[in-house]
Amino acid sequence: MKIFRLVLIAAGLTLLWQLIVILTGAPHYILPGPIPVLGAIVSHAPALLKHLQTTLTEIILGLILGTLLGISCALAMIMLPRLKYWMLPVLVISQAIPVFALAPVLVLWLGYVLASKVAMTVLIIFFPVTSSFYYGMQRIEPDLLELARIMNAGPVATLRYIVIPSALPSFASGLRVAAAVAPIGAVVGEWVGSSSGLGYYMLHANARMQIDLMFAALTVLSVSSLTIYFLIDFFLDKLIFWETAKELHHETS
Repeated sequence: MKIFRLVLIAAGLTLLWQLIVILTGAPHYILPGPIPVLGAIVSHAPALLKHLQTTLTEIILGLILGTLLGISCALAMIMLPRLKYWMLPVLVISQAIPVFALAPVLVLWLGYVLASKVAMTVLIIFFPVTSSFYYGMQRIEPDLLELARIMNAGPVATLRYIVIPSALPSFASGLRVAAAVAPIGAVVGEWVGSSSGLGYYMLHANARMQIDLMFAALTVLSVSSLTIYFLIDFFLDKLIFWETAKELHHETS
């Protein structure tokens, strides 16, 4: 059913795109229609796949490292409460500074290689993962903590069997947000300085006035980003199956 809805939405958006092209009479060098873009995808498939591989590597590495860093920071603040007074301001500052403005600095420090794009991705997803997991662990039902105390459960056991499982739904929400915004970091890094990747390929096509190819790269990037998001969403549903069952119960009742 979900796949059917996705296909229907994609078809509707494609139809809307074509209608906008027809109604506005936009020239092809401003807004190409879906058919020319599809033709560009087919004719330039090898190059698009090559650059897609680079961008996907940056996104996946950034997601893994950013998630691990976010989990570590959230656990550190829960286990060492005084640490939060030092780390929370750092978290806020990391979001107050526009990440896009940091891209040239990261490229200057780390070079035009993979590391600068991965670092951009980590910076973007670090805050939603850390904050969602941390505040999820803070909102544990007092009855559960009282039960752990009555059963003489130690801090580590309480954290493992009560605090972390109870915070997983909140953590999953943050990870979904991270999966949605992770491609931004990779593409911005490629725009600032790169020799490969879909962001670089889009700039290259735009400079040569190959607008249909630029839209083709954008389409491939969008489809790939959506695929990553729905894969993560699928595995998160399996991980927190009790929340999924609860939602299904509410929908059917």
